[in-house]
Amino acid sequence: MVRSLWTGATGMIAQQLNLDNIAHNLSNVNTTGYKTEVMEFKSLLYQTIQTKSTTANVEQKPIGAEVGLGVRNSAITSIFKQGSLLETPGVANFAIDGNGFFGIQGTDGNTYYTRNGNLVFAIGSEGITLTTTDGLPVLSSEGENIVLDDDMIVSKVTVGEGGVLYYPDDNNIPQSLDVAIGLWQFNNPAGLTKAGDSLYAETEASGEAMNESEEEELTKSELIQGYLEGSNVQVADEMVNMIVAQRAYEMNSKVITTSDEMLQQANQLKR
Repeated sequence: MVRSLWTGATGMIAQQLNLDNIAHNLSNVNTTGYKTEVMEFKSLLYQTIQTKSTTANVEQKPIGAEVGLGVRNSAITSIFKQGSLLETPGVANFAIDGNGFFGIQGTDGNTYYTRNGNLVFAIGSEGITLTTTDGLPVLSSEGENIVLDDDMIVSKVTVGEGGVLYYPDDNNIPQSLDVAIGLWQFNNPAGLTKAGDSLYAETEASGEAMNESEEEELTKSELIQGYLEGSNVQVADEMVNMIVAQRAYEMNSKVITTSDEMLQQANQLKR
């Protein structure tokens, strides 16, 4: 009886975490480059009630008796499915069509990765630097900060094939600036660890970051200027998942209530 109380409790805890994850997805439905996160569950340890040889006549039984002790969360997996491309006029707005990630230099000096192409040209002491909206430098295909001359008009900057930046000459003909926005891919992007602010960090599970400009066998991503990649959260699916999680929570709470009632009746047998 007590076993069922704890089993029901694990179910309620797991479904509460599931609901937290669904709420997180819904709250980021308008976050640029956000990827849906899916809850994964696994069963807890099993307790053996009968072994294969515990019949009344000590004969071999084909099937034993084991009872599960509940459930717990095993992982929260990000689904890196392409989000919809939203037209968002802006010289530093870029959508990635493909599997690539932007490289971002963090405040700690480490490299992070993101699908959020809502970038800006920030004026600094070294020149005009391409950064995120939080001021973190975006890396070029060479792994360096992208810095333009102070006298350039950023509204005239365009991006071509391979993420190469162009600027018009005196005859208004675009000329290459010999710098390209870097894009990286991973063998297992679901293995990336989340660093917040739509940033991901490389791990052993994700594999090493592969530079698209250096790895010939990779299918190259395309940068689309004037667009942003929207979230791939499907609101209808998340609402259905919320209903399922709520019903599962109610069923587990009913298990606890029923176990309590059965214990109460057992305690009253002596009266």
